[in-house]
This record gives sequence, structure tokens and C-alpha cells, in this order.
Amino acid sequence: MLYVPYNIVPAGPAMKLEVKKIGNSTGLILPKELLSELDIKQGQWLYVTSLPDGGVRLTPYDPDFEKVMSVVDDLMVEYRDTLKALAK
Repeated sequence: MLYVPYNIVPAGPAMKLEVKKIGNSTGLILPKELLSELDIKQGQWLYVTSLPDGGVRLTPYDPDFEKVMSVVDDLMVEYRDTLKALAK
């Protein structure tokens, strides 16, 4: 799984991507160099996770990760008050 903590600065320069209309959808076209660097293949699913600093993290789809995140989401709802108190 590709994981880059949000507090680590990427080694390469920032890359600007244009949001484009693709058929009836909207998407990003990722350059070959970026796909190769991140080891992402055409047709592969990605997770997009929002980060506290306003950025996003892209990670390859992992069914096990999806199951774990589902459990975490349920726990966060169930223990919302406890988590809120701990955050103070």
C-alpha cells in the first residue's frame, strides 16, 4: 500500500493537474511518470482521504483496509462523546 504521511514533504516537485471533462464525467489525467512513481496501474481503484491540513492522500484500493475503516467509522459514531472529551 502506498502511504505518505501528510507531514512528509514529497521528494519531487509539485505537479499541477487539470480537472477535465471525460465523457459525461469529470476527472484527472495522471501522467505516465506519476503512475510509474506511485506504482499505480490503469483501472486500479484508489482511496481519497482528506487530511487535517486540507490536503488529500491517494492510496490504492485494499479490501482489508476498507473493512477496517468501516469498523473504525462505526466505533467513532458509537464513542463520539468519549472521543470528543479525549480531544480536549
